[in-house]
Amino acid sequence: MAAATLTAGSVSSAFPALTINQRQRDRLDRLDRAWEAMADPATARPKILIAAPVDGLPAPEVQFADPDLMLACELAKLRNHLELEDDHVASVRVQFGTAQVAHAFGCPLEFPTNSLPAARAPALASAEEALALALPALTAGLYGRVAEWHQRWRARLPEGVRIQHPDIQSPFNTAHLVRGNDLLMDFFDSPEAVGALLDKVTDFLIGLVPELNRQIGSTGGFFDDWGCRWRGRARISNCSMHMIRPEFYQRFILPRDLRLMEAIGGGRIHYCGTHGRVIDWFASNPRVHGIDVDPGHHDFWDLARRLPPETVLVTTGTSADSPFVRRLLAGDWPAKRNLGVLVYVQSLEEGRRLLAALRAAMPG
Repeated sequence: MAAATLTAGSVSSAFPALTINQRQRDRLDRLDRAWEAMADPATARPKILIAAPVDGLPAPEVQFADPDLMLACELAKLRNHLELEDDHVASVRVQFGTAQVAHAFGCPLEFPTNSLPAARAPALASAEEALALALPALTAGLYGRVAEWHQRWRARLPEGVRIQHPDIQSPFNTAHLVRGNDLLMDFFDSPEAVGALLDKVTDFLIGLVPELNRQIGSTGGFFDDWGCRWRGRARISNCSMHMIRPEFYQRFILPRDLRLMEAIGGGRIHYCGTHGRVIDWFASNPRVHGIDVDPGHHDFWDLARRLPPETVLVTTGTSADSPFVRRLLAGDWPAKRNLGVLVYVQSLEEGRRLLAALRAAMPG
């Protein structure tokens, strides 16, 4: 069956309807509580998430056009985790890409082949335009569609499955997309405009996060993201931070990240950037309860020592044959116990073997 011709019905027929039995519900309830207790380094135990492919799913741009098709695909991927019984919580996500906030501020979208949409071009041609930039409505860009899909999914989800948080890029990541690479010179030429743009994105996110949580029914002090359960209310991505000096993060961006996390009730930071010094500034934010980084770019063992004990540290995805995973399999784990390890594998069977091996190698 060609990927371009798949429909929600054909995916649903290829993959049996997902139901979670009582034994699975009991295990998932225990898993939720274990994730929620990860802030306590004395009792936490590392979590392992195995990402195995699901053959036959349509391309992301095909899923993007059909809410029922995307939900069927998300549930098909969740089935792998239920079969493996790894540490992925029972959650799915509306996959609309990383340009949602930037698109709300006027960035046009690009639809690459076999990919989710991305920002095609900046919205602002000059730094001065940032000073007069209006705050978007919470339905701007893709967000009206996001709300409709969340409502539709909640009416169709199998019992026991939640909706993960949609992607949220940080004040700086979004400002960089909205202004483009000229923003890097604006730090020197128009610092006032940089501050104004960062403030407006921060203000928008402070209004957006509670609205998204309302849509997905996320209540209390925890939210789902990347198959993990995190303390706080949202995740922001600060990946573009490796393009600027850490001192610029301290001066321009940390005050906005502090204000955002305080206003929304805390959360976590995703960072797939390559420069390491800025991670300590991320961790200095008392409302940042979790950080994930690429163990191929950063010394995970050193970072585990440097982070506050209560801060959860998780990897971005890494391959099963990476030096990082081989080191874990040899029994060399960081002393920090509130860790999460996400590994990509080629098949469900490989994932089953790797999950067992990692759990066997994990210190007691």
